Amino acid sequence: MQIDAIAVAVAGYLVGSIDFGVIIPRLRGVDIYSRGSGNPGATNVLRSMGRKMAAVVVLGDISKGLVAAIAGDLLVGEAAGFASGFAAVLGHCFPVWHRFRGGKGVATAGGMTLWMAPLAGVGFIVAWALIVGSTRRASIASIVSATALTPLLAVLGHRGWSLVWAGAASFLLVARHHANIRRLLGGSEHRIEEPA
Repeated sequence: MQIDAIAVAVAGYLVGSIDFGVIIPRLRGVDIYSRGSGNPGATNVLRSMGRKMAAVVVLGDISKGLVAAIAGDLLVGEAAGFASGFAAVLGHCFPVWHRFRGGKGVATAGGMTLWMAPLAGVGFIVAWALIVGSTRRASIASIVSATALTPLLAVLGHRGWSLVWAGAASFLLVARHHANIRRLLGGSEHRIEEPA
């Protein structure tokens, strides 16, 4: 990998490590790690602090993936855009600024996809919202959207390293939901409005 591609990926990771799910609650005097599920993600912020705060977190998390993908794509090229976007998702999940205790990366991946493949990005976000609306479980929406992302990108004509990095992001998203998958299989997964 070229030095400039490595540089934008590192920058993407550092941007991804800015965890709005920690910062926004902290500005309100709330330690999100001690609330609900303890996960610093938008769903836990929703359950703990309401819709407005959750919306701010989602927009912040989307912007991280968007900024990282834009930088990689414009400064180096398409594959670097996906690599930098993946790095932002990795940073969100394991943020260096927050003792590597992060969220699950779904909104950040959505931001990456919005820039790299706008049609797929809109589909990713709309599908997520529709599935949440019908199942009331954010985990199902996240797993389905993540699983469909890479095949959709392939259908839209992306190839090579672009799909590798997108696939890595999809894999990470699903892996971060391992506990949710166990609860879904056991019939004990929480609905989005239920306390965790």
